[in-house]
Amino acid sequence: MKANDQKEVAIKEKGGAVANVNIEQFADQGFDNVDSKSLALPFLKILGQLSPQVTQGDSQFIPEARPGMIFNTVTNQLYDGTKGVTVIPCFYKLEYIEWKDRGMEGSSAPVNIYPADSDIMSKTTRDDKNKDRLPNGNYVEETASHYVTVLDDKNVASTALITMKSTQRKKSKKWNSMMMSVRAKRKDGSFFKPGTFTQMYNLKTVLEKNNLGSWYGWEIEHIGTVNSGDVLQGAFEFHKTCKEGSVKVNHDKEDTVEKTPF
Repeated sequence: MKANDQKEVAIKEKGGAVANVNIEQFADQGFDNVDSKSLALPFLKILGQLSPQVTQGDSQFIPEARPGMIFNTVTNQLYDGTKGVTVIPCFYKLEYIEWKDRGMEGSSAPVNIYPADSDIMSKTTRDDKNKDRLPNGNYVEETASHYVTVLDDKNVASTALITMKSTQRKKSKKWNSMMMSVRAKRKDGSFFKPGTFTQMYNLKTVLEKNNLGSWYGWEIEHIGTVNSGDVLQGAFEFHKTCKEGSVKVNHDKEDTVEKTPF
């Protein structure tokens, strides 16, 4: 049982006796100065063949991890890619992220992040590995960021970020098209387009390949409307926080899991 599922905790005292301590009386205390800017938003990533989590001997190795699984970069939680994970899309943002090549000094963090209306891509040249290179040698990735609420099998919600780039950009565009096409009926019989954060989707992973190699990519399916008022309210609050620009994203963590090199 997880600690946050318990109202009472059994504590063994010095004399060997066990005392039940009620922790519910201390609910929400100790977080006085902790706001959204103080938290690191997890990434939900697909593990690949060379990801450190599946590489025995690597310091980040997880015995249960397998290529194609979905990985939370903060909690280290693993999801079965064939079953997928249920998410609620709360906010979307397109950016252009400049990186140094791996192995170079400072390559774990982006060099620059450019907004969607930037002309940075016009300054790049496509190399033989399909990377868009700047004159300084760095490469730029068009990156779709999907800020989501994740639901576990008990309908407990948490937040995360899914970035889609390279071969997965078309998956992002397809997902956005799916969201734009959803319609709900009003009481008067007319239809409207509901907010993205009112809808649930299942994200699975599938093996993909081209002439350069193979990798795991996303497969997205619409489930339906959120069926919990509390979950819906939480997703709406996360949407507002993202829209205000108050969510902290640590792109260093994004680079800890294998990128699709194609």
